[in-house]
Amino acid sequence: MHTPCKPVRLSLAWAFCAVFLSLAGCAPQPPQTSATQAGGNTPTHFQDGKFHNNYVDTLPGPLSDLLRWQWNAWRNNLPPPPRTPIPVVAPDLPAISANAVAGSAMRPAITWVGHASMLVQANGLNVLTDPIFSERASPVQWIGPKRNQAPGVALADLPPIDVVVISHNHYDHLDVASVRALNTRSAGKTLFIVPQGLKAWFADEGIQNVVELDWWQSHAVAGVDFMLTPVQHWSARGINDRHKTLWGGWAVMGPAFNWYFGGDSGYSADFKDTATRLAPRLATRGGFDLALIPVGAYEPEWFMQPQHMNPTQALQVQRDLGAKQSVGVHWGTFNLTDEPLDQPPNDLAKARAAQGVTDDQFFLLAIGETRFLKPQP
Repeated sequence: MHTPCKPVRLSLAWAFCAVFLSLAGCAPQPPQTSATQAGGNTPTHFQDGKFHNNYVDTLPGPLSDLLRWQWNAWRNNLPPPPRTPIPVVAPDLPAISANAVAGSAMRPAITWVGHASMLVQANGLNVLTDPIFSERASPVQWIGPKRNQAPGVALADLPPIDVVVISHNHYDHLDVASVRALNTRSAGKTLFIVPQGLKAWFADEGIQNVVELDWWQSHAVAGVDFMLTPVQHWSARGINDRHKTLWGGWAVMGPAFNWYFGGDSGYSADFKDTATRLAPRLATRGGFDLALIPVGAYEPEWFMQPQHMNPTQALQVQRDLGAKQSVGVHWGTFNLTDEPLDQPPNDLAKARAAQGVTDDQFFLLAIGETRFLKPQP
């Protein structure tokens, strides 16, 4: 028996996103994108008014492929429900709060809010990645992918956030209600660091404390460098803005801890390029102490592989980056693709066993869990 009506996965299916935006009467206009770098040169990955990947042609492919994927998913009643519950724990708010104000004594720690949203406490800064606290990853809150569990830490329970990094503008990574609330609760003190072209979008939402960067550009906050690095993905929020803003990962380099956030990406040589280019800057600490690497939203492989990696590829990314430890993100929260929500942990366990990677070297967290990280040699 087939489900008569399945939720549309807006953050990945740009055409379906456009349909719902049109129905809602709120299709956005494309932002006024400036791709000129500080030196006055136009980067090679910005051509004909659009940003491009380094190693593949335009993503996510033709509309016919998108419709084929959606039709097959509907016909086969995909994704199936999870066979085991997604692990959830109550957040350790006293530990998070105490660490947040520890200054130079801050212990490196991560807390998984859910999906690609992670609170990273390191180098005296409280940093949030791709925050989404809304019920749905959608331009409207009456339809679209719905959370399978509440955020691991409520937005109101977060410590003061110094920096928010955004990887790209898909609805499951850039949520308007969440960034508005974060800006309001800090009275504009939270700094949002975003890829090229998104500063105008934030300004339209009344958020002014924003720095936008191109690939390989960096911005320093309290002695910590935030650099946007290339990954293989794409951008769109409506019908007219596909590839009009940039996407990327984040290399965050500080005196006590270096970490990386992959955002959302297919596997590509961009990760090796990142390690090679940043090797001199990472040498003092022997590389990245931790990498946040996406491990979900990878089926069907024929459609997803250019834009989303699977757990086996995530382990390769860890090796490419030279990360001492990694944690999987981008799973267990929203039904976005054809695999059940609990499949990434199973596939990751198989990949680790096949490649001789320990649970400590590449691990997963429960939603709401905080892990204090020990220095790695």
